[in-house]
Amino acid sequence: MKKTERLANLALAGLTMAPLVVKVEPNLNVILTACLAVYVGCYRSVKPTPPSETMSNEHAMRFPFIGSAMLLSLFLLFKFLSKDLVNAVLTAYFFVLGTIALSATILPAIKRFFPKHWNEDLIIWHLPFFRSFEIEFTRSQIIAAIPGAFFCAWYASQKHWLANNILGLAFCIQGIEMLSLGSFKTGAILLSGLFVYDIFWVFFTPVMVSVAKSFDAPIKLLFPTGDSARPFSMLGLGDIVIPGFKAFHVDLCQSGWLGPSPGSNGLGKGGCGLARPMNTSTCVLFFANDIVIVVAKVGIFVALALRFDVSRGKESQYFKSTFLGYTVGLVLTIVVMNWFQAAQPALLYIVPSVIGFLAVHSLWNGEVKPLLEFDESKTAVGKQEGGEDKSSKKEE
Repeated sequence: MKKTERLANLALAGLTMAPLVVKVEPNLNVILTACLAVYVGCYRSVKPTPPSETMSNEHAMRFPFIGSAMLLSLFLLFKFLSKDLVNAVLTAYFFVLGTIALSATILPAIKRFFPKHWNEDLIIWHLPFFRSFEIEFTRSQIIAAIPGAFFCAWYASQKHWLANNILGLAFCIQGIEMLSLGSFKTGAILLSGLFVYDIFWVFFTPVMVSVAKSFDAPIKLLFPTGDSARPFSMLGLGDIVIPGFKAFHVDLCQSGWLGPSPGSNGLGKGGCGLARPMNTSTCVLFFANDIVIVVAKVGIFVALALRFDVSRGKESQYFKSTFLGYTVGLVLTIVVMNWFQAAQPALLYIVPSVIGFLAVHSLWNGEVKPLLEFDESKTAVGKQEGGEDKSSKKEE
């Protein structure tokens, strides 16, 4: 881990704990927390081997429609069923996901203290009555899951804002680390679709606001304001709930928790994301859920730029431009939100900013073609074939 990565991890931890002892200006807290979460997740996404599962263009095109269906389904659930019942089910759901996300987040820091075979030897467990469904895990993962389970139990019993924030950040970091868009073309298609999705559900329907106000789960970060009338400003986390199970199944397969599901098509959709910061002067209780993706989906686009730089063996030039675009878009969202005293669809500002900064930078360098031709799935296949060729030569 580089020095800058360590500093980013420490800064994120310190910023998360800071409201316990000092008052932190909510808008500044929103910007710093979101940017640090993206930065940490991006560098954790750089692996020795490229990701084997990536999102296709077809899946990227369908994603906003699936998200819309899921968002509307949640709206109907809250409308026709007891809010307490739905939230109780969601609490149990997030207890499981939270334990896995926290254990996966802390595992890289503690696994070096364990014997090598604890990290490598897989234990395979078949579910009773569902023998085709198997779970793969290591001893190290079991040990990492113990503090995660206790932490999630604390969250479920107390619903403390600090527990909520730590779980939310774990979801964000794991989403950015594990998921891959595969190519910049796929990323542009996905973000363009979500750009329209965000504007439609925020400006033209009451669905998102209604679901957001009813949702009691760690799909938002809470920033204490110090005002008893308006205790928290909120930063929403999207794309965790539904179809989050498929997303986390892909994540768990990649991280070694679950075996591959029958008929798996490698669809890497899911993760989590930043929706929109809340208006701190009116404390509008508004945050996105489901598929309004800014941290994870824009975050994995920024992470793709970093891995593109790494694959070329060059300094992180395009990562810097996309990360700067993300920061500018987020700041612009907050400025406009406070200016108009109303919630804004963050993707309206962040998507053009991120894609625009990357496009201008690549045009300036005359490297549009290699950027558009970059495909992580082909890179992964090429490296595998290269490894097989080397092994066959050794045998000869």
